[in-house]
Amino acid sequence: MKTMDRLVDDMISSNMLKSPLIIDAFRTIDRKYFVPDEYAEDAYADMPLPIGHYQTISQPSTVAFMLERLDPKDGNKILDIGSGSGWTTALLCYIVGDKGSVTGVERVETLVEQGSENLSKFRFDTDCHIERAGEKLGLPGEQFDRILVSASADEIPEGLFSQLKIGGILVIPIGESIFKFTKISETEVEKEEFYGFVFVPLIY
Repeated sequence: MKTMDRLVDDMISSNMLKSPLIIDAFRTIDRKYFVPDEYAEDAYADMPLPIGHYQTISQPSTVAFMLERLDPKDGNKILDIGSGSGWTTALLCYIVGDKGSVTGVERVETLVEQGSENLSKFRFDTDCHIERAGEKLGLPGEQFDRILVSASADEIPEGLFSQLKIGGILVIPIGESIFKFTKISETEVEKEEFYGFVFVPLIY
């Protein structure tokens, strides 16, 4: 029977997981707590699973790939857009530690409630919560060290760059690629593209 540790070991073997802190997070934040009961037997399968409302909890290897690109650090302030059942939010909460903060935003109220309940299963010392998404993407007026988006946009959401600190990183699916944007200055953003991914659409 597959376990979370076996899943993590497989992702390490395939070079999807490399960073010790991210590996520790995956071993500690068990995916089974974020998967609906009817899909419990597939919690450790490397595939996306439905969580209701036409949304999914992402494939573990894809989450690992995105977090490695995001490069979250202890003490970071992070925005998690499209938090779903809360798994990526919880992984990030573990990584940033008690000096960091993670805000998950989710447009489906039922998932905000489910995600918040799932987060409560872990006694994080950090400021870690999920809230209902507003009309505009992200949290305009705030700035973050890292922004993770877990749904696919049709185009680059320029408004998110103003929500990044200088040196901050945004990881977002656009079409069938994952993009990593690093904010070099207020007028310069460095872009990297990684092909071959499928996500639910980003709606805002």
